Formats: sequence, C-alpha cells, structure tokens
Amino acid sequence: MKRYSTINEKYKREIVLLKAKPCKWGQCRFCDYINDNEIDDKIIDEINEKALSKVTGLYSAVEVINSASFFELTENTLVMIKDLVKKKNIHTLFFEVHWIYRSRVNEIREYFKEQKIILKTGVESFDNEFREKYLNKGANFKTYKDILKYFDSPCIMVGIEGQTKDMIDRDMDIILNKFPHATVNIFNNNSTDVKRDDDLVEWFVYKYHKILKNNPKIDYLYNITDFGVG
Repeated sequence: MKRYSTINEKYKREIVLLKAKPCKWGQCRFCDYINDNEIDDKIIDEINEKALSKVTGLYSAVEVINSASFFELTENTLVMIKDLVKKKNIHTLFFEVHWIYRSRVNEIREYFKEQKIILKTGVESFDNEFREKYLNKGANFKTYKDILKYFDSPCIMVGIEGQTKDMIDRDMDIILNKFPHATVNIFNNNSTDVKRDDDLVEWFVYKYHKILKNNPKIDYLYNITDFGVG
C-alpha cells in the first residue's frame, strides 16, 4: 500500500493515505475501501506516523485521505497533523468528510484555524434516487445547494451500470458551474456487486476528457490510483 505521493498538476499538493477507525456509515454499496479500516489505535498511529513523516512541505499544501472520514482519525493522528503543518509551514489542507458529519465541519476549521481548509465530500451523483436507493450513500440531501452549505468540493463517480448520460451531464454541469473545486472518478470494478459500464465510460471520456483534464479546478481520476496512493 502506497501512502504518500505528490499531485504535480493543477492544485499542487502532497497527499497522504492514512489509516482510520471503521467508517461510521460503512454501507456504501460500491465501496470496499473500508477494508483498510483498523480498530487498534496503536497500529493506526504507527502507520500514519510513517506516512506523515514523508511530507516535505514542497507545495505548502497537503491532502489527507483515509478509508473513512476525518472524524475517524485518532486523536494522536490529529496531533501529528497539527504538528506537521506548523513544522512544514503548510497553509492549505484538504480533508474528506461524509455527509453525516456535516454539522461538525466547523470543528475542523477551528482545529486548523491557521490553515485554509478545503472540505471534500463523496456525492457520487446528484441524482438522489440513484445515489440513495442504489449506491446507498447515506447522503440524503436534496440539491447541490445543500452540499455548498457545508463543503467546498464534491467527489463524483461516473461509469456505473444504472447511470445514464443525462444523469452524468447534469452532474458535470453542477460541478463545473456551481463549485470552486471537484473530483471526478471513473468507476473501476472492485469486490462489490456494483459494475462498471464500459460503454458509458467510453462516451464520457469522448465527451468530457479534454474539458476535465484542462480545467484547473477539477481533479480527474481515470484510475483509482491516479493520485499516486492506494
């Protein structure tokens, strides 16, 4: 498992993949990422210390991801991150937070009040029925405006069986025009029963690849390891 890398395009930053406690939601139909969760705080902290020790401060910006949410990181890991940002003069931090924690996001901004915080959240699709009844995301918001109340950057998945071109067109319109930052992930088959629609992916790449690749506010991942971690 590679737990440190650098993102050298667009919003340049270092990125660490940390261990976390079990995801509080943990019911997303498409996700086997939670297999990286751990219940032993000591093991979590040892692995996270190694990953964080590789941060150099190269771009003064760091993204912290894990197999759950920010709030599943241990207290010791949070202290490590706080010490790190002071030592390496980090001015910007990216974190990912599940919708269920929306009422607590100000705690993150308060804890890291000297840094600019960019909060990401897994939306997967703005089609409410597909997101909740099929993907079981546990993010039962109504419109993109609900996301904007709490978060800066939605993460979208495309190329899943059951999605339609109209759904994806609508999602792309929202992230390109309503948010300051977003991430687009092409779905890759994993150990779950959710499957990739290769025809839909081919259509999507033909229509959107250049648009997303050249847009400075969009992180575009064709493979799940395109950030260099995983």
